[in-house]
Amino acid sequence: MIDLTGLQTRPAQTWGSVRLVPLVRREPIRDLRLHAKIYGDELSMVALPDKTGYWAYIPHAFVASWTGDGTPAAAYGTQIGEPARHMGIRTRRRMARRVDKNRLRFLPLHLAVEGYLALHFGGPEILWEEWSRRDLSPRVEAAYSGAEIHGLEDALRIFEIYPGQCGLMIYVADSLAAATVVPHPDDYRALHPTLIHDLYGELIYEYALYHPVRDFPAVVDTSRVASLDDLRQAAERHEQEWASFHDTIMAAGMLSSPGRVDEVYRFGPFRLSRFLPHFELQRENHIGETITSEDGQVAYLKTFRLSQAQVRRGYLLTKLAAHDWHIERTAAAIGTSPGDLGLRLERAGFGRLLRQHVLDHYRKVNKQLR
Repeated sequence: MIDLTGLQTRPAQTWGSVRLVPLVRREPIRDLRLHAKIYGDELSMVALPDKTGYWAYIPHAFVASWTGDGTPAAAYGTQIGEPARHMGIRTRRRMARRVDKNRLRFLPLHLAVEGYLALHFGGPEILWEEWSRRDLSPRVEAAYSGAEIHGLEDALRIFEIYPGQCGLMIYVADSLAAATVVPHPDDYRALHPTLIHDLYGELIYEYALYHPVRDFPAVVDTSRVASLDDLRQAAERHEQEWASFHDTIMAAGMLSSPGRVDEVYRFGPFRLSRFLPHFELQRENHIGETITSEDGQVAYLKTFRLSQAQVRRGYLLTKLAAHDWHIERTAAAIGTSPGDLGLRLERAGFGRLLRQHVLDHYRKVNKQLR
């Protein structure tokens, strides 16, 4: 599971359909620090390990600074450069790159998104007669900037930052949109404005437009309150109940065990990883990235909730790869016919992988069944 030990939930703050749940550390992590580096409105290119190109607009990157002996490390603070006068191109060597001996630069959420886009990127390893000789390049997925999520900018601007706050759970219409965790409260204060530049899924964008948020009122039994101490105890009890409800119900989908974890970079006592879900249909699925210490404590976390269409694409690719891309065996495993599976692949955007005469046959059979 994603272990958020050491982080405590504070009372939520609601604005429209957006609910912000602060996360506070009992003890901040002092030997790892993060700061933001702002790149501006520039197009960037990253060279992936297989020599292909990954193009993206990169509003900011995170720089991790650490010490080898556990002594406190100072945050550099947010760096803001002069605005670009024209559209330029920056070349980045890797998604995660060591800046100097004790500093690592990585692009928030791009690690996680790259892992999803690269899912079984090479296509069928065994070329059965149904498949064309093509791979999954190029994969395209849609995401929204936080500035496009209705109400999010106002919520982030208006609500207070709690003392000791090191993270935030963002809910839209009480559906978990994203989670952010950083090592130190000073890091969070510096990085809080960058949340509006993060990526959010299509589902979250629609929820913000059309679904109001529910209210969770705290009702105090006045018959049990005879003093300020009684009132304080009642308030603390409600706070504990809210934290338990959040951890066991509202955030359960994100906190459950990831389906796959890939280590991207190891630096000092820390490990930068990204994770993919099990791709369970009709359930919430999150991709994300973490920095964990040697004892498994999460120092950094950033997540992205997939839309149901993105979940279906991941589900189909995972099932095909698990059955050596054999159409009949895969169809039997998911309880459908080869023809139905072929048409599901076409609707998911993978129809070009199949030979044309095979797709035509599947359409013909499906029409006859109707």
